[in-house]
Amino acid sequence: MTLPGREAYKDELTALAALDPRIVCLEADLGGPSHPFAERFPERFLNLGIAEAAAVDIAVGLASAGLRPFLSTFAAFGTWRAAESVKLGLGYQQAPVVLVCPYGGVSGGWFGPTHHSLEDLAVVQSLPGVRIAVPCGEAETRAVIQAAADEDRPCYVRLARNEPYEAPFEPAGRGEVGWVSGTGGPTLLVSVGEKPAQLCVAATERRPDLSHAHLCWVDFESLSQAAAELADHARRIVVVEEHRAAGSVASTLALLLPRHEVHSVNAGPSWPSEGGSHDETLAALGLTVPAVLAAAGAGETPAGASVLGASRPARPHAPLTRPAGAPAGRPTPSMANPGATLSPTT
Repeated sequence: MTLPGREAYKDELTALAALDPRIVCLEADLGGPSHPFAERFPERFLNLGIAEAAAVDIAVGLASAGLRPFLSTFAAFGTWRAAESVKLGLGYQQAPVVLVCPYGGVSGGWFGPTHHSLEDLAVVQSLPGVRIAVPCGEAETRAVIQAAADEDRPCYVRLARNEPYEAPFEPAGRGEVGWVSGTGGPTLLVSVGEKPAQLCVAATERRPDLSHAHLCWVDFESLSQAAAELADHARRIVVVEEHRAAGSVASTLALLLPRHEVHSVNAGPSWPSEGGSHDETLAALGLTVPAVLAAAGAGETPAGASVLGASRPARPHAPLTRPAGAPAGRPTPSMANPGATLSPTT
C-alpha cells in the first residue's frame, strides 16, 4: 500500500535515524498520537507545540551543536509565521536544518485560507543556498529525505496532507528532469507537485501529442541545471503548479529561458474564502485539466492560466458554492468560470 508523503517522511526518517545518531526529529504539534520516530527514539524527538519561529530557532541551535535536525510543521506557518527565523537560520547562517512542511498548496482545503500555502516556494526561493523539493509519491519523498540527510545543507521539503499518490514516474534527483510521457513535440507540460502531475497526466491522455516532464527539486540551483534539458525538448513550456504566479517555478524558468515561451497554470491571484476538498479548492482556483489544455494550445486561457510577462485583466475566480441538497460545510466549486484571454508581451 502506498503511503502518503508525510507518512513516508516519518517512516523514512525513523529508518535513517537508526543509521545516523545525529538525526533529531522536531514537530510543531503535527506528529499525531503514534509518531514512529518518537516511539523508537524518544530521546531524539521533540514536540515543540504551536511555536513555529521558536521551533526553527531551536533547530538551528541543535544544528550548530553538530546534530541534523528535521522540523515538521504546516507549510503556511513554517514559511510565513517563522519567516524571519528561516531567513536568518537557514538562509543567512546556512544551518543544515531540513524543514519538512505538509499542507502545501491547498491540500488542507477544509481548514480554510489561513492554512493554505500558495506563497511558500516564493518565500524560500528568495533565500540563496536553501534547497527546495516538492516530491511526488512515496518513493520520491523517501529519496528526497535521504538526499537531505546525506548533505549538510538547509532544505525545504513541501508535502501535501493525507492523500496517497502512486506516481507514474521514477524519482527525479537534483537538477534532473523526470520524463513522464513523450520527449518531443512543440509543447511541453512541466508539473510540480502531486495534483499538478495528475492534471498533466490527464491532459496528455486527451492530447497524446503533448509531452510531460516532472520536476522535484525546484530551488534556483536545481532549476538552472534542469533548464537546459527542458529547453532542448520544446520552445513552448507550460508549468503547472499549486502556487501563485509570483515567485513560482514558472517565473524562475522564464528568467532562465528568455528565448522560450513559458506559460503558467497556477492558483491565480484570488484568496479562497471557503473550505472544500483538495480537488474542489483547486478547481475553484482554476487549476483544472481544461486550464492545462488551454494553456498548451492557442486561444482563450481560463482562470488559473497565464503567460509569464502578460498583462492580465482583473477577473475573480469561481467561488466555492454549495448545490441544493449538499450537506452544510461541504461546498463544491462552481465551474462557471470563463476565464480571461491573454496576449503575450513582446
